[in-house]
Amino acid sequence: MSNKGKRYLEEREKVESGKRYSLEEAVELAVSTTRAKFDETADVAIKLGVNPKHADQMIRGSVVLPNGLGKSVRVLVFAKGDKEREALDAGADFAGSDDLIEKIKGGWMEFDRVVATPDMMGNVGKLGKILGPRGLMPNPKVGTVTFDVKNAVEELKAGKVEFRVEKAGIVHSPVGKVSFGTNKLMENILALVESIMKLKPASSKGTYLKAISLSTTMGPGVKIDPVDVRNVLKAG
Repeated sequence: MSNKGKRYLEEREKVESGKRYSLEEAVELAVSTTRAKFDETADVAIKLGVNPKHADQMIRGSVVLPNGLGKSVRVLVFAKGDKEREALDAGADFAGSDDLIEKIKGGWMEFDRVVATPDMMGNVGKLGKILGPRGLMPNPKVGTVTFDVKNAVEELKAGKVEFRVEKAGIVHSPVGKVSFGTNKLMENILALVESIMKLKPASSKGTYLKAISLSTTMGPGVKIDPVDVRNVLKAG
């Protein structure tokens, strides 16, 4: 027996099984199937033609979504001296060094994203077992290990998202809130896909962008035609 609610099943019927919608149709449909009393988050799942078991096909990166994520992001920065002050001036919620490391070891986790200056990584590495499983460990590949803490903090506050391909070759990422409407959600999705397309490894053969699905927090998944997305990106 299905454990889905009546409301979900009613909205699911609006989505034609097996059909791949154009980007605009998919976003409009996903938005129209939301009935929750809160502002639902829109998420995409992108299936790529890569094998993450090969190091050169491990797709990982970040992108600043043009319309942000529609939520407040609490940023913590590991830095000392002038860089600590620079982080706070840029809008970081927390900044410090050994004091914050000890606080986190004690169980404190009241932050969403983490940035660290390179000289702090030796100490921050001690938090690997705490931050790593939560996807919070700073990484130079996504711009969160840097001396340019001002830019890093401002980008995270503006809606920068990190993405990483999973074992099954799928990238999951939020792309905003339902309240953004069709156009803003489309812009965010296109920005994400374009960033992922730029990371296509030379060793990846065949179709790289294989499938895309869009869903909201409480709504059904809607399949998007990857060809349409590529055409929209080409059209600029």
